[in-house]
Parts: sequence; C-alpha cells; structure tokens
Amino acid sequence: QVQVVESGGGLVQAGGSLRLSCTASGLTFDDYAMGWFRQAPGKEREGVSCINRSADRTVYPISVSGRFTISRDNAKNTLYLQMDNLKPEDTAMYYCAAKSGGSCGGTWSAGSAYNYWGRGTQVTVSS
Repeated sequence: QVQVVESGGGLVQAGGSLRLSCTASGLTFDDYAMGWFRQAPGKEREGVSCINRSADRTVYPISVSGRFTISRDNAKNTLYLQMDNLKPEDTAMYYCAAKSGGSCGGTWSAGSAYNYWGRGTQVTVSS
C-alpha cells in the first residue's frame, strides 16, 4: 500500500522560511517524478514545483521561482521543499504527489497527472 506523508508545515512570519518534507512508502521512489502543490481556501489547486526522478531537472511557476527550492533524497524516499522569503499569499495547504514515468514533462502542474497524493500540511504566513 502506497503512503505519502507530508510534514514541516506551520506558522511563520512574512520573510521567514520553512522546509517541508514528504516521505513515500510502498512504491519505488526513484521511478517517480515528485511534485508539490498547494491550495488556499476558495482558490484552485496550484502546482508549486516538480523534480524528476534523477533530480537533475526542476520546474517552478513564476509565483515561487527564486524563493522555493525542491529537492529529493532517493536513498531516504524523501522529497523536500525549502521555502524562503515567504509571503502571506503563500498561505495554503501544501500537498506532495508522485507522478509515474519519472519525468515532470509538460503536464507537471496538472494534478490529474499524478498517481499518489499525501493529505497535506498547512503553511500559514502572517503579515
């Protein structure tokens, strides 16, 4: 049974940093590209980042580029998201997801492209 579990969320002031972690079990971790998504109340889910299986390719939307860094440790079946210079508009539930095939590709920001999801971790940024 596949399990995907996020951790590391919390409350932080604007300008601060947080590091999210995501551990996956029950799958061959390095067969999957991994992504982070977020969803704020009343808003659509947004793709935040994706990293391919070998960790040599990453993608970000403009909204977080230069502030967020995705990484992975395949030996530990763990995905990370380092979030710096956080803004109140980054407040959301953050989700980790696994995408079969190993590549982020052109569909990386579409939730439907992912096979497995965690339950999320809340990030709240105060102004």
